[in-house]
Amino acid sequence: MLYSRPSRDECPEYYFAYIDKVPDGDILDLLSTQVDNTASYLASLPPELGTYRYADGKWTVSEVLGHMVDCERVFAFRGLHIARGDKTPIPGFEQDDWVASTDFNRRSIKSLADELHVLRASTVMLFKNLTAEEIERTGTASGYPFSVRTIPYIIAGHEIHHLGVLKDRYV
Repeated sequence: MLYSRPSRDECPEYYFAYIDKVPDGDILDLLSTQVDNTASYLASLPPELGTYRYADGKWTVSEVLGHMVDCERVFAFRGLHIARGDKTPIPGFEQDDWVASTDFNRRSIKSLADELHVLRASTVMLFKNLTAEEIERTGTASGYPFSVRTIPYIIAGHEIHHLGVLKDRYV
C-alpha cells in the first residue's frame, strides 16, 4: 500500500482533526466506497431539506454539500500540484467567502451528490496513478508544508466530518 497514514509533520496539525477520523485500511478503497455510502445517505434525504439550516448564520444542507465539492477540488489540485514537483506556494482559500459567493441553494441535494460522486472518481484516479516518488513529494499550501500522502486522508476525513455534522445537526 503506497499511502501509509501520514505523520503529524506532513501537514498542519489542524488537518489531523480530519485525518484522525479516517479508519485504517487502504485509503483509495475507502475513498471509492465512501462516496457511494454518502450518495446513498443523501438520496434518503427529502429534497426540501436542501435549504434547511439548523441555526442562523449556519450553512444550509446544500451549502455544506457545495463546500464538500469545492474542498475536494481544491485538495485534489493541491495534490496534483505538489505531485508534479511544482514548488510554487499554493494560496489558501476562505471557505465562508466561497460559499457566500455562490448559490448552492438553487441546486438540489441530488445534483450536488451527483457532482461529488463524479468528482470522487476523478480524485481516486489521480491518486491511484501517482508513483511512490510523487506520493512522497512535499510542497506548500496556505503557507504550510503538505505532503501528497496527506491529501487523500484529508479528503476522506473532511467528508466523514461533514456527514457527521449533517446527521447530528440537520437530520
